Amino acid sequence: MERSYAKIRLNQVHCVAFLLSLVGVFFVPQVYGDELPNIVYILADDLGYGDLGCYNKGSKIATPHIDRLSTEGMRFTDAHSPSAVCTPTRYALLTGRCAWRTRLQKGVLGPWDKPLIAPDRLTVGKLLQQHGYRTACIGKWHLGQNYATTDGKPVVGGVNKALGNVDFSKPIVDGPISRGFDHYFGTIVPNYPPYCFIQDDKTLGLPSATADGKQFRIPGPMLPGWKLENILPELTSHTVQWIDEAAKSKQPFFLYLPLTSPHYPVVPAEEFVGKSEAGAYGDFVHQTDWCVGQVLEALHRNGVSDNTLVIFTSDNGPEITGEVNPGAYDRVTQFGHRSFGELRGAKRDAWEGGHRVPFMARWPGKIEAGAVSGEVMCHVDFMATVAAMVGAKLPDNAGEDSVNVLPVLLGEKLTAPIREATVHHSAQGKFAIRKGDWVLIDAPSGDDNGARGEPKWLKEERSYRPHDQRGELYNVREDLAQRNNLFAENPQLVAELKTLLEKYKNEGRSTPGESQSNDVAIKPYQSPARNAPKSQKAP
Repeated sequence: MERSYAKIRLNQVHCVAFLLSLVGVFFVPQVYGDELPNIVYILADDLGYGDLGCYNKGSKIATPHIDRLSTEGMRFTDAHSPSAVCTPTRYALLTGRCAWRTRLQKGVLGPWDKPLIAPDRLTVGKLLQQHGYRTACIGKWHLGQNYATTDGKPVVGGVNKALGNVDFSKPIVDGPISRGFDHYFGTIVPNYPPYCFIQDDKTLGLPSATADGKQFRIPGPMLPGWKLENILPELTSHTVQWIDEAAKSKQPFFLYLPLTSPHYPVVPAEEFVGKSEAGAYGDFVHQTDWCVGQVLEALHRNGVSDNTLVIFTSDNGPEITGEVNPGAYDRVTQFGHRSFGELRGAKRDAWEGGHRVPFMARWPGKIEAGAVSGEVMCHVDFMATVAAMVGAKLPDNAGEDSVNVLPVLLGEKLTAPIREATVHHSAQGKFAIRKGDWVLIDAPSGDDNGARGEPKWLKEERSYRPHDQRGELYNVREDLAQRNNLFAENPQLVAELKTLLEKYKNEGRSTPGESQSNDVAIKPYQSPARNAPKSQKAP
């Protein structure tokens, strides 16, 4: 009888393993506790490394709630976004795979663009759904989706044209709720049409008005009475309500909160105007901090703080003058505030200021309070880290660039760096690779902003000098501001890093496992012709 029962149980186990193999994930023993933690991932938009008080003692912006995360959890000093611009960072964060392996090898998705995440691609949301999590995305999506049209033809219009044939009475498909989220609420991109909130797969109300090209820059359908300054308060309110509801269930939850701030349009609500010493941008950062405080309070009020991993970070470096006015460099001269801190570069750049970002993680009882880590890590590591938390083994065709950083979070002693190397990517498609203390920029310059970028006064202040090398090599431990290009002096190291970068490209992954195919061929960066006009558009 016992032998027969054991045989039945063994068959059941085999059936479960087979069913799990169909979705591409196998359970492995969970080693970090019996109760699955809630996970809240807050992603600020265009927040600089030096905007927060816990990273910059000279910051002109009060950020008490975000600073509190650093005292109650772990603060990383060498964390990086996978890209120096928005869309590719979001793709990598949710898939564990770098976006330069897809069709998007420079820039960001535009208005009405098709989905970037393939339907069969495993995402963090899908993985957690398979492990019993309730999932939600609240905020800025910017990963593409498909719209129905009134005439059955492709979407008419583009960046500079108002749209005429989108049928907003029908569901929006291939968006967040088909990529791993049970619930979505937000604006696809706050400065892209349609100008309205979307809940799950439909607009809230009919965007029947047309936004002009002055206030909104990109004309398109708009909900009558739409106000940009209401976006962040509404996202905050909806987030708190969702946490209140999710906390009542015994089901663990995952909240991905990609904020729309402090990205353009910089529209602080009235009660936050004048609350910083860094102008409207500083006020908007202060309001962002308030939003984080509301989330932390909701977790505490519902009694779930102790079993919730909260992560706060940014999708890339701070914006320069253009869409935002004043931008990161002009804020120094006007307010004495350095959004980029000690780093070189800003949003779009391959230099550190384009992708080294603030990153904090709080998990009471698991992550040591007040800890500071200098370990190199990247947003793309979220997938493998989550898999380890829930006791899942990723298949070879998922999370190809993701490394489990849970041992770092839990304060385990490491005998070697958690990452062999980290690949950085700029807006124009420049590659850089970081290994140990060294970073190689595989292009003549880390600059992606041209005439609107690094100002003359900063070059003089830091003694930056032009060079004629094919690339740039810096020791960022000794030279964080990247003043001294050591490319010519270290040909062997340059060759080693270049070889490793090409290996990562060609094998379709940068982590151990079976080689995978990139979606398309990876195009090498090509310097623009010297006489070609430089684009003034900010992605």
